[in-house]
Amino acid sequence: MADLRKILGVLGFTNVATLLNSGNAVFDGADEDPAAVASRIRAAVLKKLGVDAPVVVKTAQDIAAVIAGNKLGKIASDPSRLLVAVSSEPESLAQLARLAKSDWKGEPVHVGKHAAYVWCPDGSLQSKVGLAMLGGFKDSVTTRNWATFQKIDALLKP
Repeated sequence: MADLRKILGVLGFTNVATLLNSGNAVFDGADEDPAAVASRIRAAVLKKLGVDAPVVVKTAQDIAAVIAGNKLGKIASDPSRLLVAVSSEPESLAQLARLAKSDWKGEPVHVGKHAAYVWCPDGSLQSKVGLAMLGGFKDSVTTRNWATFQKIDALLKP
């Protein structure tokens, strides 16, 4: 995470903070297209660290919308088992919406405007819908649990 903070600083971002060893970072920067920012970060990480890792960039407003859009919060008794998927491509959320129409036997799914939410009562590693979500969306979708999103949101608050 120290390498990631340094890379983001070299790219001109300020107030860089990372969250645990999760690959998540918050930072300030010029008003730039999130997809362009993601592309610059991905290229810099590849060049500096030799790791070609998919990067999804969301604005503070996007994160606030993800938090506000959670319709499963009332049934999710453990934030580490509520999986949230965000995408860099709107088409991916449309695909997730189609995936959500299947009967996932006790794993409710909600696809909102900014994210998809899956309640995984037995844990995300045992979740059939969670695995299906991750399997078909290589670079355009990333998932984090609700607890991580709450921590990211807290880092973004002044």
